Parts: sequence; structure tokens; C-alpha cells
Amino acid sequence: MIELLRARRSVRKYEDRPIDPETIEILKEAALRSPSSRNIKPWQFIFVDDRGLLAELAQSKPHGASFLAGAALGVVVCADAGKSDTWIEDCSIASVLLQMTAQSLGLGSCWVQIRGRDHADGSPAENHIRKLLGLPENLAVESIMSIGYPAETKAPIPKEALDMEKIRHNRWA
Repeated sequence: MIELLRARRSVRKYEDRPIDPETIEILKEAALRSPSSRNIKPWQFIFVDDRGLLAELAQSKPHGASFLAGAALGVVVCADAGKSDTWIEDCSIASVLLQMTAQSLGLGSCWVQIRGRDHADGSPAENHIRKLLGLPENLAVESIMSIGYPAETKAPIPKEALDMEKIRHNRWA
């Protein structure tokens, strides 16, 4: 696992090729195996491989989503916020597990933050997604994971570049 973490980088450029159905099934399984607080599992996942929908999802917000148009897959991570007070954390854990599973399968990925972000017209970005995908009103959108075969190579961040001052032992001081 540490080798996957060392190698993982955000990928925003993808090869123009689909992800095979067996690999997508593994990604679905990873999402559904994600832990959640009290095992409530408030999350829902919409796997999008339709190029037209991916292009529309890329317009969800003015910055930081355009690369979805070039991805083979977008996974919209949302939840019924009324089911659990930890839905944001639960969705975040599922998103990271999707990214790490994608990495383990030779795929690249990038997180697209949706919750708390605005669409170009000033309305919430999740409203654009809700309308586009026909989501019910009770679902809140946390993020979208772009996934595909990387068309760019990024060097791992060396251990020496990690900010070790972010780590404390036993106490703050």
C-alpha cells in the first residue's frame, strides 16, 4: 500500500481509450467496500462513461473540472445527508479508496470537489449535476472522481519533500 501512496499523483490528462468492464466492476466493488461510520453507508455512486455526460460534468464548475471531459470514467460520489451526520467523511473515504484502487489497476485519477463549489452561473455546482443526472433532492454531491489511463507521467514526490513539521509525537509542543 505504501508503494501505491508513493506513486499516486493527480492525473488530469487521459488516453482516449475505455476502461474494460471487468476493471469497472472492481472499482464498483471497492466503492461498496468502503467503510462508513456505524456502517450506515449513506453514499451512492453514479458511474459515468458516456462521453457526452462527462463533457457536461466537466462544466460543473468554472475551475478544476474541465479534465473530466477527457476521462474514460467519472464517478459521482453523493449521499443522503439525512441518513448520517458523517456523510461527508464517509464519501471522502470512499473517494480515496476509489483513487487508490484505480492506482492499483494502472489507472490515474483526480478528485473534483463539488460540495461547497459554485457553477459558472453562481448556483451550487451540485444543482448542475443533480439536473444533469436526475438525482433526487435528498442526495448531496460530495465529489467526482475522474478516472482513466494516464496520458501524463508525474514523478513521485520524494520523501524528503514531505512536510514532516505536520507531524507531532504525543503532544503538540
